[in-house]
Amino acid sequence: MTKLVVLKFGKGSFETGFPITLEIGEENSRPQSEVISELPPNIELLLNFNRWQAIYRNLDFSARPIGLPKPTTEISEVEECVQAAKQLSDCLNYWLQSESFRPIREKWLEKLLTSDVIRVILQTQDYQLQRLPWHLWELVERYPNAEIGFSTPTYEQVCLPSSKPTATVKILALIGDSTGIDTLADRAHLEQLPNAKIDFLVEPARKDLTDNLWQQNWDILFFAGHSSTQGAGETGQIYINQTESLTISQLKYALKQAVERGLKLAIFNSCDGLGLAREFATLQIPQLIVMREPVPDSVAQTFLKYFLEAYALGKSLYLAVRQARERLQGLEGQFPCATWLPVIYQNPAEVPPSWQDMIVGEGGDNLIFHPSPNTRLQNFKTKVKNSKLNFSRLICASLAITGLIMGMRYGGMLQSMELQAFDQLIRLRPDEKPDSRLLVVTITEEDVQSQSQQERRGSLSDKSLLKLLEKLQSYQPKVIGLDIYRDYAVRQDLPALAALMQGKGTTSKADLIAVCQVSDNHSRRPGIPPPPEIPQERLSFSDIAVDPDNIVRRHLLALTPEPSSPCKASYALSVQLALRYLATRNISLEFTSDGAWKLGKTFFKPLEAHTSGYQSIDASGHQIMLNYRAHRSLQEFVPQTTLTEVLAGRVELSAVKDRIVLIGTVAESFQDYSSTPYFTNEGAIQKIPGVILQAQMISQLLSAALDGRPLLWTWCVWHSSIWVWGWSLTGSLLAWYIRRLLYLGIATGVAIGSLYGICFVILVQWGGWIPLVPCAIALIGSSSIIACVKKNYLVRKLRVFL
Repeated sequence: MTKLVVLKFGKGSFETGFPITLEIGEENSRPQSEVISELPPNIELLLNFNRWQAIYRNLDFSARPIGLPKPTTEISEVEECVQAAKQLSDCLNYWLQSESFRPIREKWLEKLLTSDVIRVILQTQDYQLQRLPWHLWELVERYPNAEIGFSTPTYEQVCLPSSKPTATVKILALIGDSTGIDTLADRAHLEQLPNAKIDFLVEPARKDLTDNLWQQNWDILFFAGHSSTQGAGETGQIYINQTESLTISQLKYALKQAVERGLKLAIFNSCDGLGLAREFATLQIPQLIVMREPVPDSVAQTFLKYFLEAYALGKSLYLAVRQARERLQGLEGQFPCATWLPVIYQNPAEVPPSWQDMIVGEGGDNLIFHPSPNTRLQNFKTKVKNSKLNFSRLICASLAITGLIMGMRYGGMLQSMELQAFDQLIRLRPDEKPDSRLLVVTITEEDVQSQSQQERRGSLSDKSLLKLLEKLQSYQPKVIGLDIYRDYAVRQDLPALAALMQGKGTTSKADLIAVCQVSDNHSRRPGIPPPPEIPQERLSFSDIAVDPDNIVRRHLLALTPEPSSPCKASYALSVQLALRYLATRNISLEFTSDGAWKLGKTFFKPLEAHTSGYQSIDASGHQIMLNYRAHRSLQEFVPQTTLTEVLAGRVELSAVKDRIVLIGTVAESFQDYSSTPYFTNEGAIQKIPGVILQAQMISQLLSAALDGRPLLWTWCVWHSSIWVWGWSLTGSLLAWYIRRLLYLGIATGVAIGSLYGICFVILVQWGGWIPLVPCAIALIGSSSIIACVKKNYLVRKLRVFL
């Protein structure tokens, strides 16, 4: 049998003391014992409370209640709050051990056993008394089945109408303004209740709330959101939506009607609720649970979870509150005094109903809820089924987002961003060793000016070219490439140069490969004819593939010239030189059944119009990605010398012998420069001479065939789509399971960092250019959309979770 203990505080104050009457009896019967005593004045207790409250309200909680003044001092420390709480607890117990209070203490110990189930009601109108942490009274702590509630001295019993038989507890759940807090967890805990019919009102208008209170019978009224106590603790205010707030008096008639129609319990899982409780008391509501101070989000959710579990499983209201309150101790390392917050406010004329008391079966019999193993198994299966359903819907949502992003990508909307991201990854790669298989002979501005202006056409006169070729041939290179346009014949007085270019009498000499430019009707480029002396088999084109932003990222290997083109070369200069060099290593060009090239063990799969970040590009001919080699800079990756140095004999034999020699102009006056993905030290786009660009391309072919250096490769559309979908699903799962926006932002940032790292490692180690920008958009887009759906659409429109 439950014991009922009532402590009636008479009119008094902390300056004068309080007269007290103790009544002890059985539940639903008259008191069996009564004793009168008093508590002495204690201003220090009030000061200690005010100090603790000021420190507590200045803690750095994740969510603050609307309506309380913002802290104007520095944020309090947890340890400071713990120390203030201990001082307050010590002061309270010292007060309760006063000699004048001793008769009440002795009567309590005489009449009550520690095994008794005890409801303790502190009946007082004094707001300051109600704010004290009475649960810390060492006498109450001795009794594990005792819990304290508050009431006012004025009350009356409510005559409830006879209710029709029902097998469910009817709950009106009001979800108010949830700015800065997470009310989804409250909703989830309510939905797990057995034998309950719950109507949710999410941020309702005032009229919708009053209509629901008037028109139906409710057993429990639940509120989650923001609330505050106003004035001297006489009024409370709840924020029902983002624009409206109401006091209890503004809902007086609707709430009074709800009480008269059977409302038994109200739970305000919100901040600073004592004002609500004191104002509710005038409406004679049987039971009320509030939070006495500002409550952190996780504390409110954890209390509700444990209280509902204990209450629905058969514990009395008071013991369910005590158990749930004490279980909050696990949070006090982060949220000090969490166990102080839940408070019961009681109409002494009413006996708190149990969960079973509110469930009336057919014929008026009470239905006792004792979940059987089968029921628990069924509940578990339901949760698993719901989890699978949620996961399935997240998969569908992520697939839809992936489809949208891949459609945008296919339409070219992401190409610019993808190429910029690719450039950034390329620039971050570590330096590589220089390629010593090549030598570039550069024609500088000084070399150009040192030649006879009457004899020179372009950057290199016939006499200088003859001397250069004779000098180089004496050093026995493997092959020589002339990256200079010569659309005119050799002078008649230099037959030796014509013979060298024609290859007559030079069977032991290195082949000379010359260049021309293929015409292009689309860009109205007429093309440039080749040197007349060079036979077709030693001709090559110097055309390059330039992206829309004028940056060279692709390597054009071969093409089919138009019939009207003055240049009939089918292979690029880099290919002609590399093939002749590789032929000395017994490596020749092979073709696979699908048209791909093969050099040694390396396959050269051509680019298509839609390749990775490229969309709708001109992929005519045979193109691959250009895998630049950098050694301190793009230009320093290959040995170089100047025309003047070669002609003066200042070049060692070993620098030329058995190498590919490439001749080209670097003089700025000829403007033969191309933009690259790299930046200069000043942050500008780095441009390199055309001859150095050709050397980069030659080095790529040689390194792939001889050294196993990876070519840049990409995934097909399906592989890319699966990869993007995986990150879209990751974003959806993060948003679904992480409730706090701050934590979601951190997790999303970590995921993006991981994505970037994975893409960089794959590019550096294996040469793979895999989707980065689409995945980042999918990740952020999915997490944002799912978070918004979960916060707004689900809460406002649906009665169940996705």
